[in-house]
Amino acid sequence: MQKKHIALSMILSCVLASAAMAAGGGSIVVDPGAMKGTHFDPKGKLPSKFTIELQEGLRKTLPFEDKRDFEEAKKGFIAAPDFKQIKADAGNVAWDMGSYEFLLQGKDFDSIHPSLQRQAILNMAYGLYEVVPGKIYQIRGFDLANITFIKGDTGWIVFDPLTTRETARAALNFINEKLGKRPVVAVVYSHSHGDHFGGVRGVVDEADVKSGKVPVIAPVGFMTHAISENVYAGNAMTRRLFYQYGVLLPRSPYGHVDQSIGKNVAAGATGLIAPTRIVKKPFEEMTVDGVKMVFQNTPGTEAPAEMNTYFPDLKAFWAAENITGTIHNIYTLRGALVRDALLWSKGINEALYHFGKDADVMFASHSWPRWGNDRIQEVMRTQRDTYANLNNEVLHLANQGVTINEIHNVYRLPKSLQNQWAAHSYHGSEEHNSRAVINRYLGYWDANPATLIPLSPEDSAPLYVDMMGGSQKIMDKGKQLYDQGKYLYAMELLNKLVYAEPKNQPAKNLLADIFEQIGYQKESPSVRNSFLAAAYELRNGLPQGASPKTTGPDVIRAMSTDLWLDFLAIRLDPAAAEGKHFVMNLVTPDNNEKYVVELSNSTLTSIQGFQAKNADLTITINRSELNDIMMGAATFDDKIKAGKAKFEGNRKPFDELKQMIVTFDMGFEIMPGTVAPKQKAAPQEKSFAQPAPADSTGG
Repeated sequence: MQKKHIALSMILSCVLASAAMAAGGGSIVVDPGAMKGTHFDPKGKLPSKFTIELQEGLRKTLPFEDKRDFEEAKKGFIAAPDFKQIKADAGNVAWDMGSYEFLLQGKDFDSIHPSLQRQAILNMAYGLYEVVPGKIYQIRGFDLANITFIKGDTGWIVFDPLTTRETARAALNFINEKLGKRPVVAVVYSHSHGDHFGGVRGVVDEADVKSGKVPVIAPVGFMTHAISENVYAGNAMTRRLFYQYGVLLPRSPYGHVDQSIGKNVAAGATGLIAPTRIVKKPFEEMTVDGVKMVFQNTPGTEAPAEMNTYFPDLKAFWAAENITGTIHNIYTLRGALVRDALLWSKGINEALYHFGKDADVMFASHSWPRWGNDRIQEVMRTQRDTYANLNNEVLHLANQGVTINEIHNVYRLPKSLQNQWAAHSYHGSEEHNSRAVINRYLGYWDANPATLIPLSPEDSAPLYVDMMGGSQKIMDKGKQLYDQGKYLYAMELLNKLVYAEPKNQPAKNLLADIFEQIGYQKESPSVRNSFLAAAYELRNGLPQGASPKTTGPDVIRAMSTDLWLDFLAIRLDPAAAEGKHFVMNLVTPDNNEKYVVELSNSTLTSIQGFQAKNADLTITINRSELNDIMMGAATFDDKIKAGKAKFEGNRKPFDELKQMIVTFDMGFEIMPGTVAPKQKAAPQEKSFAQPAPADSTGG
């Protein structure tokens, strides 16, 4: 190998020098056989010679001589806990860093892209770290995100209290054990993703927030976006999250190894306490418990509501999730509105010129800090330029005719950025981010009429299979391409066959083999997980009852009534509504809201602030009581019997509407032939409740 290559055993020693890596996260543990060179799945394959050659070539060309990230990741280490797992209050394992200890062997795994393996080792940091002596501390490796503690005059100001109550509580207990017990005097949510607020009940009592004793500070739009981003398409997002986050993949060199911004998401109790102070201005100064902070609102960047923070007296810059150890998602594979790469770049540039030229340390809600002003400016400029280049160069190519179906094979970062670790797209990828930029500006169509009204895959695939001479010819050619290492070509053929013949298990097995090698070769864990998860489902099917955690009651309570009515409209079965029409009034006296809900043209609509004069039915119920119905803890009839709801008029439209509402199932099929037909269940009473989807975290 060239001198550039530094064996992972060497760079590993940098991050482990000051910390014995104890354990920490999840319910699926590493398969012991993986340590012996065998796959966790009996049907799985080891890296092919082509994958091995690719990985060896990358080890020779990537800038492994730059070890600064490892030096920074270990800097300030104070202590690691002696426990290997954090248990959830419900009894399951909420967090288990020990399941990733295979990464600490000092071995180069050919089943992991070398750059991704480097990132995965960096994310093994576990314990308490000092960022600014005597003032700013972080606990890393207790959840997907970092939890940050700022020492005020009388207590802790907590930034981003993780995903779950259990992991946040464990972090607070650990820092109090090591540095002395102090009360939490304020909480700051940097943005509206669940891994940054879901654990709030582990660090603060809601009564103290409501009384004004403990302020909760958040950016403008926080509550709206914390709820709405995942509701309308939440069921589909949650199913797709199985792929992006590798929900079913064991932790193994052949399975889940990292999530780029952390190891994985904790599996405990999530909550939400509404903020009491909202940062509304582009730049806003606030002093809390003697700590001066300048907030920078950056809406529309990594989250719809997000803010950076500068501590002028400490010369410390908090970059939220806008600047971490990766280039993020412009389009996240679980599904979400496409983000604005140019706006993101401009937000970083504003931070650079307002704070970056004075800061001595930059830290964030994921990854590790950077120290020294030159280093801070270098990383800020690298990420600023990467997002700007992505936006500008993709549009440059699009304006010369490169389409959304070609851009991922054309766009590449300039060489100067490829050589910067901070420009690598672990959470995102150049392939799907470049397509996202075109989608944002030009939409999904490539302007070829043949792709404007395409056949569905299950309709087009049999046509292709027939014209290619049948399944055996495709299998033979696919195997030939696989044996030549031409995996994308092989995928193109086998994907058609699997859609045409979803019960053809040999075809599904070969496509799984192809997906697996592509996954091994990918730098982005989101892309890797997606290919490996699809391979797993093609071979084994989707396990019955497989489902990630759902959002807790705090999120339901925080959901606005109009958002809930909009979601009911999405759940309406239009065929069942055909030919029906009604108008209902909804009144919630405790929050003084009124709505008109109308069914017409097989469509349910609502409007706030109005009441229909001749409504078929008027429903009166306090919003606090409606929460129980939204969560499925009670029905309208339960509330009527208890005297807590009132129906005036004809209830027939209500009963008809209840029969038209569909409850979405998260176990729908993605790859053909991977979900077993469901047995017919006994009829159940229709309900207005729908389990809330799992939050998207930092996707």
